[in-house]
Amino acid sequence: MTQINITINLEDLKEKVENSSLESPVKSSLALILNSLMEKERDEYINALSHERTSNRKGYRNGYYERELITGAGSLKLKVPRTRDGEFSPTAFKRYERYDQALIISMMEMVINGVSTRKVSNIVEELCGKKVSKSFVSEITKALDPIVNEWKSRPLNVYYYPYIYVDAMYIKVREGRRVVSKGVYIACGVNERGYREIIGLKIDHKESKECWSSFFEYLKSRGIHSPKMIISDAHAGLVKAIKQTFLGTSWQRCAVHFLRNIIDTMPKKNMEEVKDDLKAIFRTSKRKHANELKERFMDKYQNTKSLEKAIKLLDSGFEDVMQYHAHPLKYHKHLRTTNMLERVNREIRRREKVISIFPNDQSAIRIIGSVLMNIDKDWENKQYFKNYDKYEDD
Repeated sequence: MTQINITINLEDLKEKVENSSLESPVKSSLALILNSLMEKERDEYINALSHERTSNRKGYRNGYYERELITGAGSLKLKVPRTRDGEFSPTAFKRYERYDQALIISMMEMVINGVSTRKVSNIVEELCGKKVSKSFVSEITKALDPIVNEWKSRPLNVYYYPYIYVDAMYIKVREGRRVVSKGVYIACGVNERGYREIIGLKIDHKESKECWSSFFEYLKSRGIHSPKMIISDAHAGLVKAIKQTFLGTSWQRCAVHFLRNIIDTMPKKNMEEVKDDLKAIFRTSKRKHANELKERFMDKYQNTKSLEKAIKLLDSGFEDVMQYHAHPLKYHKHLRTTNMLERVNREIRRREKVISIFPNDQSAIRIIGSVLMNIDKDWENKQYFKNYDKYEDD
């Protein structure tokens, strides 16, 4: 590696520091050092000192131009050396033009963590004395696109995923002059080691059987095989897509959503005892006992006209919501609901509320994908199914 020796004119540095304002000595020193560094880099690029005659010369100097670099120490005005061929580029401006890497990364992290672009702009101005536009903050986050796209398309054939949780949420996206609602499809898998992963992210125009089938095909194309169980809510298109795409896979209807659906059909007043009897069905750890409590509930309230819909719904959906009983007892609390995904969705909503309307699909993938990547990273060393044995429920 080439070593560059920098010689600093101390008198020049002293003059700049003495004539600077109270906050500027560090900036003046840094500017002088960077100017000297760029000058030495140009000497090495040309392979000759100023006015030196040599057969090894590779080009000629062409003066300077002023350019701004925003750093943690503030905004610096630098004299950037030029060459006649226009090919010389100093390392101070190697990437992201006038902004150093630490500042760029900090801005990205702020955006991902839910700070609005307007607030990011104001924070940068306070730290560096230079305002950046909201559009610039949005622009630099595009550097995340290849990272997020690679992550959401990564192969999934390293592990088998016996349990997959899926859900869809809605966001607002601009399409031309319109603002439309779009579905964000998300899948979490528990792999054969008992660890969670975010395995799927896709945006589509609506939630339908066709869209869910497309989402599942996208998972299969990356290596997913039919899981033992898929846990979700009871969207009709989703249920049909599961049965069509994953033969031999059982479907677990989220018990929390199911219980809520039943309660929504009941009168609002004087239902405390009814609700307690209903909840008892889903609290027991034994399938046989759950069957008995369900039959007891139906016999007890079958002649109560205001509970006809509740009884009908309980009877028709009972088998789908009890599928988790076919798996080891110690995993029941994780398999009976989509609570894990609900927490993921809340974190996305926290970020999405700041943006309100995404300018396009890719911007939504960028931000939501970055949030999901952070969650995925946090899950790496946390076993979800403790002491999981993949053969226990075979």
